[in-house]
Amino acid sequence: MTPLPVVQALRQRSHAALHQLDADEIGALRVDASAPATRPDGQQWSEYSTALTPDDLLNGLKGWWRCDAATVAAGHVLPVTLAGYVVAPLAGVHTWEKDTRSRYAFPRHACPDTSATPTKVVTATTRPDRDLAELLLGSRLPTHSGGAIAYARTRTGRPPGKDA
Repeated sequence: MTPLPVVQALRQRSHAALHQLDADEIGALRVDASAPATRPDGQQWSEYSTALTPDDLLNGLKGWWRCDAATVAAGHVLPVTLAGYVVAPLAGVHTWEKDTRSRYAFPRHACPDTSATPTKVVTATTRPDRDLAELLLGSRLPTHSGGAIAYARTRTGRPPGKDA
């Protein structure tokens, strides 16, 4: 059971200020809270847990997903969401790799929020990545589309490719 003060603090969190991003749409990796497990390929997987160190979190979030890789890379960040809240923006997302199953992986580093309370812990080392983490961490991020990778519009009311 989640303590009432934590639920109330989550309810007060604002929506991500996506209009500040330099893309019309971004990808978001939707995860569950889970205990460590082993994937069929033998790799350890832990999805998201406040008990993970930043390095363990990054290793646990490595994966291959079906998605629009160009859209994900164009956003330069892959927010990791748990129940609609950004818990770890993966920064430095600029390129991708494709496997034989037409799934994609993105080299990046994490800026995790590893606390259960609305406290931000930013581990990014560059100013742009720190700014992205501050913009997204702990905010609400409604997404659309099914699957592990979902999408969020950054500029509502404008078709993709149209500047204000």
